Amino acid sequence: MDGQGALHPAAQQGFEKEAQAYARGRPDYPRALSDWLLQPVGMGAGRQVADVGAGTGKFTALLARTGAQVTAVEPVDAMRAQIAALGLDGVSALPGTAQAMPLADGTLDAVVCAQAFHWFAGREALDEFHRVLRPGGRLALVWNVRDESVDWVAALTAIITPHEGDAPRFHTGAWRRAFPHPGFGPLAETRFDHAHVGPPQQVIVDRFMSVSFIAALPDAQRDAVRRDIERLVATHPALRGKDTVRFPYTTLAVHCVRH
Repeated sequence: MDGQGALHPAAQQGFEKEAQAYARGRPDYPRALSDWLLQPVGMGAGRQVADVGAGTGKFTALLARTGAQVTAVEPVDAMRAQIAALGLDGVSALPGTAQAMPLADGTLDAVVCAQAFHWFAGREALDEFHRVLRPGGRLALVWNVRDESVDWVAALTAIITPHEGDAPRFHTGAWRRAFPHPGFGPLAETRFDHAHVGPPQQVIVDRFMSVSFIAALPDAQRDAVRRDIERLVATHPALRGKDTVRFPYTTLAVHCVRH
C-alpha cells in the first residue's frame, strides 16, 4: 500500500488472480506460535483482535482457535471470500486497510499482521493501530521467512527476484523503519523453526506462483516463471522425483505494547 492507504498494484492484481493458489501454497504456522499468541501477545477467550491484511485466513484460523473474537480486515475481495468460506466461529471478515480500519477507537486487545506488515509499514498504519487498540494492547507481526541457506530455496528466490519491481518485500528490512513509534514500546522478537511439508506442486509451485508480483505478471512472463520453477523441481537432486518435500522456514514473531 502507498502512504494514502491505496493497495499496491502488485497486491491488488496478484492476490485477486491467485487467491486460490495462495490458500493452497502458503505454509501454516508452527505449533509453538500458539503459545506465543497466548503469552506474550495475550490472546484468549473474550479478547478482541484484528487480523490486518488477513489474506485467505491462514493466520485468522490460528487466532480463532485461541477463543478470541477476530475481525479479519482484508481489502482484496477474492482473498476475503476465502476467509468467509472457512466458516470460522467468532470471526467476521470486513473490507478495509491498515490505514483505514472499520473499527471504533480503543476497542481491541491486539492487532496482528501475518505476512503483511511490509505492505503498509509506516506512520499512518501505526497511528491507526494505536487508535483502535486499548492502552496496554499488543501489536504482533509475524512472517514465515524462507531459509535461503538451503541451495534450492536460494535458487527459487533467484528465479523470482528479477520480477519484484517496487513491490514492498520483507527481505529488504524496510518495515523496520516504521519504528520506533511514539505510541508503542520497543519491539521484542522471537524466532521459531518451521517447515512446510507436502507435494512439490503445493509447497513450491503454488507457493511461488502466489507471490503477488509473480501473479500480477502478464501471462507469458508468468508461464515462463512457472516453467523455470518446475524445471528446478524436476532436476535438482534434493527435489527430483520426490512425492513429498520439506520446505524450510524460520518464523519471525515480533510484538510491542501500545502506550
